[in-house]
Amino acid sequence: MAGGLKEVRERITSVQNTMQITSAMKMVAAAKLRRAQDAITRMRPYADKLKGVLSNVSASLDSSDGVYSQQRDVNRVLIVAITSNRGLCGGFNNNIVKAANALMTEEGVEYHVLPLGKKAYEAFLKRRELKAVGFDEDAWKIFDDLKFERAQKIGEDIMTQFVKGQYDDVKIIYNQFVNAAVQDITTENFLPLVASVSERESTSDTDYLFEPSQVEIVEQIIPSSLKVQLYKGLLDSNAAEHGARMTAMHQATENAGDMLRDLRISYNKARQASITTEILEIVAGSEALSS
Repeated sequence: MAGGLKEVRERITSVQNTMQITSAMKMVAAAKLRRAQDAITRMRPYADKLKGVLSNVSASLDSSDGVYSQQRDVNRVLIVAITSNRGLCGGFNNNIVKAANALMTEEGVEYHVLPLGKKAYEAFLKRRELKAVGFDEDAWKIFDDLKFERAQKIGEDIMTQFVKGQYDDVKIIYNQFVNAAVQDITTENFLPLVASVSERESTSDTDYLFEPSQVEIVEQIIPSSLKVQLYKGLLDSNAAEHGARMTAMHQATENAGDMLRDLRISYNKARQASITTEILEIVAGSEALSS
């Protein structure tokens, strides 16, 4: 019985230590989430407005009018998978990997993955046939120092590879930040630019005057807009990561608390049983001596 009590005490100590760690990680994630949420909140209106302007203007362009709107037979697809560098954030990273794998189902199409984030890099590292070519080998380290300049360089590389014909279609997969407890897995068509039917219908009723020309203006707006959209996806993923980690650590802390209560109840029951057994042994010994 003494051995059993010792094991329970050790488990109680272990759970208490784990609870302290998860609680501290929750507080750290909450502090980082506040800054990351402010960044994406400031960025999102600008990115959405820029995307809307680009859609309205480019909707009237034919696919042959711009290098970024070329519709080609899809033989090679680039998937930009955005994850985090660290784990302990629930299914945050696994959901992106699963979504990327779900896209790679069409036969006769060659798929490459550009991982942005250590977890995506590790997930696709062993699958050499999926490795993207023509990009900085350290692109996956972007979250070590997330800045617009680094996102800009990656965006330029993606556009260059598309214009060269290296890829016929480019998609971005990331976790969009909704709130601390909700992350929406989002798949966006990055290239080529394709206007929806609603955008074309709304544009047909609008008369634009272009100076110097529509094509030149769009060709200048498109690269800036695409870089901003990529950076917005990175900021969204960054904020969603901290929200997912805070939620996961909060749940882990609560689970540790429940386990701690159960262990203490088990310890008290075992201790009471041990004391009762000792009392019975003393009484039995006393009666034996008396007789």
